[in-house]
Amino acid sequence: MEFTAGGRLEVRITPADVGKRVSVRRLDDGSRTDGKFTDTVGVLTSWNDGVVLITRRDGERVRIVENTLVAGKVVPAAPARRRGPAANYAELARVTARAWPPVESEPLGEWRLRASGGFTRRANSVLPTGDPGRPLDEALAYVRRWYGERELPAYIQAATGAEGTQELLCAELEERGWRREVSSQIHVGALAPLGDRDVPTAGAEKVRLARSFDEAWLRLYNRSGVPGPHVLQVLAGGPSVWFASVPGASTDAGPAAIGRCVVDGRWAGFMAVEVDPAHRRRGLATAVMAALARQALAEGASAAWLQVEDGNEGARALYGGLGFAAHHTYHHYRYPSAR
Repeated sequence: MEFTAGGRLEVRITPADVGKRVSVRRLDDGSRTDGKFTDTVGVLTSWNDGVVLITRRDGERVRIVENTLVAGKVVPAAPARRRGPAANYAELARVTARAWPPVESEPLGEWRLRASGGFTRRANSVLPTGDPGRPLDEALAYVRRWYGERELPAYIQAATGAEGTQELLCAELEERGWRREVSSQIHVGALAPLGDRDVPTAGAEKVRLARSFDEAWLRLYNRSGVPGPHVLQVLAGGPSVWFASVPGASTDAGPAAIGRCVVDGRWAGFMAVEVDPAHRRRGLATAVMAALARQALAEGASAAWLQVEDGNEGARALYGGLGFAAHHTYHHYRYPSAR
């Protein structure tokens, strides 16, 4: 990374650059003679009282004392992608939201409030894709009231790491006491190589696709205990929904593996890919995804997306081997309950 101008290090950013993507270099110990340098790249989210705050791609906030800066510059909004389908954040936010539709929703300017009886954070959080149409504090107060009326915690789903994501909003939420509970990455990849994937014959032949799911499928998914109608409505919702299952060893046994795919224009979203622990290491997850991919290709899709929670290294390795790469990270921020 090059900071020099005429052979000199220069700080070429100011508080006026808040909201822009920057690259900075600072001295770790403050010594300008023999100190060590650390470089940070992210969105400049604040510069107040001698402290610079930068939000990195993964949502981590880096606080830097202003007088330790030795260089800094504005950099392009997002690096060029080297693999996977081209997509901006706004497009993916809309597609992923349609694939997991809430039972109830309400617009707040360009924000969307979503509620589904508490079944998953995605279906019970605000999706902010633009201006809420009112001052932020007023919008956040409305959000808290709206979820309070439904006896649900107030969550906001905000993203970092791509052009058009919400690093500034993330910083403003944390400054107002909202706490990040969990983060996930959206990964994207080409659909055709997944559909063409060679899988063990036994797994490929057993994958069954259907427009609905049964109780055995739901037991392996195991996200909600005893499912209410709101669970069934969220799972069944979406533009073109397919459910996959691989039968177990006997008619009495539950499925060995399951999956869900939502086809939406050029996109196919993969969710709920689960393998029974007794049937792992047999390629069943790959077989399920390949079968769903072939169905999505038949409907005209060409690109794929899925989400991976932070810390799920097994899933990250599996999907990386299938050609998926991280596009952006989203975070669920919760407002602390008074109770």
